[in-house]
Amino acid sequence: MAGNSRRRGAVRKPGTKKGPTVGSGGVRRRGLEGRGPTPPARERAYHPAAKKAKKAAAARAARAGRRDDTETVLGRNPVLECLRAGVPATALYVALGTEADERLTETVRRAADSGIAILEVPRTDLDKITVNGVHQGVALQVPPYDYAHPDDLLAGADEAGTAPLIVALDNISDPRNLGAIVRSTAAFGGDGVLIPQRRSASVTAVAWRTSAGAAARLPVARATNLTRTLVGYARAGLQVVGLDAGGDTPVDDLDATGPLVVVVGAEGKGLSRLVRQTCDQVVSIPMVGAAESLNASVAAGVVLAEVARQRRR
Repeated sequence: MAGNSRRRGAVRKPGTKKGPTVGSGGVRRRGLEGRGPTPPARERAYHPAAKKAKKAAAARAARAGRRDDTETVLGRNPVLECLRAGVPATALYVALGTEADERLTETVRRAADSGIAILEVPRTDLDKITVNGVHQGVALQVPPYDYAHPDDLLAGADEAGTAPLIVALDNISDPRNLGAIVRSTAAFGGDGVLIPQRRSASVTAVAWRTSAGAAARLPVARATNLTRTLVGYARAGLQVVGLDAGGDTPVDDLDATGPLVVVVGAEGKGLSRLVRQTCDQVVSIPMVGAAESLNASVAAGVVLAEVARQRRR
């Protein structure tokens, strides 16, 4: 109350007969000032919308980094097929209390013979790494693939003393097609497969399985920029040949006896514009039937067989 000098902060105002009073210290004046527009809900840390946005960003980051992270193969059939194909693995997880059958018995035996660690874990641990919980009590941990450098493919051909034969993939997004092309390249004497670093299938367990173990014998290289790498190959003396359903040169007219890079375009999309401009020529496969085009991996196998035939002659 006025005149009570014992109150904290009480001062005597000059020119007044009243006793010491407590001032507001400008609090009321600042309280009248505007604080600006209200931030969006997603920018307020404790708002549900902000928590949801943070969770979605973490999920996107996890998906973006999953390609080069350790892969987990789930299910009895996929795990067994990976082990049969010789896919390199670091650990086999078996849920406690899982009922054994012929597939699981063979899986454990093959893992033990290959020196893969076999770990028994609670079923809840496998549930956490699956979206729908369908793992059938078994999971296989596969490390990231060790990609080669594009220059290593040429170096391998120089060591072998043969004309280089490299298969490059443009817009191939199916890992099964990648695995099949790796298998065909190895079968017809190719020196390696080149893939773009982005917007392309990578060497996952599915590609390993489809390659039937060829991915362990044939190097797969990654190019930061596919067009620039192809230009570098052309400067090194290799002929860059595109494979596309709309190509203007039949594969029968292709001279494949010299150093060669075969660029395979995807079904539907074909070769991208910049890659197509980089090619010395674009070949197609003449067909008698009504089919518009072949599967990318099948088309690559046909061309590689023709290349191998010419080189044998």
